[in-house]
Amino acid sequence: MASAKTPVELALLGAIWGASFLFMRIAAADFGPFPLVEVRLALGALVLLPFLWRERARFDAALRWRLAGIGAVNSAIPFSLFAWGAERAPAGIGAICNALTVMFTVLVGVALYRERIGVRQSLGLLAGFAGVVVLASGKTAGEGVVLASLAGTAAAVCYGFGVNLIRRHLAGIPASAVAAATLLGATLELSPLAVLSWPHQPIPMGSWVCAILLGVLCTGLAFVLYYRLINRIGGARAATVTYLIPLFAVLWAWLVLGEPLTANMAISGVMILGGVALSQRPSAQPSSAPRSRRSAA
Repeated sequence: MASAKTPVELALLGAIWGASFLFMRIAAADFGPFPLVEVRLALGALVLLPFLWRERARFDAALRWRLAGIGAVNSAIPFSLFAWGAERAPAGIGAICNALTVMFTVLVGVALYRERIGVRQSLGLLAGFAGVVVLASGKTAGEGVVLASLAGTAAAVCYGFGVNLIRRHLAGIPASAVAAATLLGATLELSPLAVLSWPHQPIPMGSWVCAILLGVLCTGLAFVLYYRLINRIGGARAATVTYLIPLFAVLWAWLVLGEPLTANMAISGVMILGGVALSQRPSAQPSSAPRSRRSAA
């Protein structure tokens, strides 16, 4: 029964996280990136708060500072970069860049922790970076997407650091509690920027609905589903949801907003996802596949 549920839950999670880029695309222009991300972080933290409360005895003063730093790297900064990019380019752009998280996780492990990678993983990294170049060089609906592509790539770099930091400095703490703590820390860190840049004009109801769905569904409830999958099938297999997110993001954007899938997006998506597949496959050399969160957007 559990094996039958797994593909359904992976597809559901991919659909939810793919929808996050649609919601950002709709709401970012009315909120602005920092207020939108603040709403997302606060609601996501609220959903996960029971997990944090259950493990509250583990969080001493030293650990709280560590969580604050990881919250900035793993949530506040990348979420803001994706929201900023969503104002400027179709939803699929950020989702395709988000798939680079897996490769940047490997690369950061090599650079900072001297982990080894084989030839196959190295080729995967090169293919992924080439895919970003192709994506950034294209135009969608007459609009250059280079800045949005760079913002999405920078967000994936942040996730790569975040995954490694969580894996090495927060080992032994339940992942759901870590997610709740980092989201809460990121909420507090981003709040001054959100207040200073809060829009003066009324925010349309449709954008509020998207922001609420982004926080409750795509952040809080999605993490609960993700950690259920990790507990059942392991982090490496759960991370395969990365392959589904761009597909669903492009599908939702096409269905709801009529945004097209361009040749550049298709080519770069194949290159990036192919690179991700290569970088995750085992090779002769010991390597590190991410066992923590995707990123989520």
